[in-house]
Amino acid sequence: MKIATAAYPLDWLENWNHYEDKLSKWVSDAAGNGADLLVFPEYGAMELATLDGAEIAGNLEASIQSVSDKMEEAAALHLKLAAEHNVHILGASAPVHAGFSRPVNRAEFYTPTGQRDHQDKQIMTMFERAPWDIASGGPLKMFDTALGKIAVLICYDSEYPLLARALSEADMILVPSCTEALAGYWRVRIGAMARALEQQCITVMASVVGSAAWSEAVDEGCGMGGIFGPPDTGFPGTGVIAEGTLNQPGWTYGEVDLKAVHHVRRAGVVRNRSHWDEQETRVKDVVNHKLL
Repeated sequence: MKIATAAYPLDWLENWNHYEDKLSKWVSDAAGNGADLLVFPEYGAMELATLDGAEIAGNLEASIQSVSDKMEEAAALHLKLAAEHNVHILGASAPVHAGFSRPVNRAEFYTPTGQRDHQDKQIMTMFERAPWDIASGGPLKMFDTALGKIAVLICYDSEYPLLARALSEADMILVPSCTEALAGYWRVRIGAMARALEQQCITVMASVVGSAAWSEAVDEGCGMGGIFGPPDTGFPGTGVIAEGTLNQPGWTYGEVDLKAVHHVRRAGVVRNRSHWDEQETRVKDVVNHKLL
């Protein structure tokens, strides 16, 4: 299959038609280049707050409510485009009020057959904890799709190996991200590449890029698209299937074959995934020696 992963700029939207035209163009371009799966980044939906003006878009709490209020209409648009172009789409995540004590960071997954489900972020960054006060949402999920078994680890979640281990049956783990500095981008990228190594799967990273000075939350984005695999049999020696250009908006495309995932898990040079449990007996006791 062909994957398209986004380096996505946040725009000031004049009206809903502006957003609809923008998203339609992005989806159309990816589908026109043969993509089967499209991945948008974390908090890419924050641009919807601009539809309520500068005062709302620039206020943390007000922007959450503004974006949350628009996500059902955004979902309808994504479903329409997924069906029209016969593609699967991981939509840009958004802070949403979803029945928890506080808003959660939620990414919606859409299929061309009209199916829809979501993944909530599990572990919050320092900014999400305070001052934004975003909460952990629902559990980790595995999406069994026509493209294979797909899971999602939103940004910071990709830096935690036990989360990926719980998703060890996934053929692909999607990693939508929003990082403001190069160090943040590389933390998430290293996490995504490490998860591909450990679980011997494909990981797909999308990024918010560019300046959005109207927002306190997502004012700067640094990153690029990337598609990674284990550096082993059937994959590039670097583990990099495809990568974009830093901070350059657009799609990054990569061809993947899930047969390669199944083969490397069964007959790779190393077997990280199948040897994972051997760690448990080795970490029960740590022997301390003084070498003074």
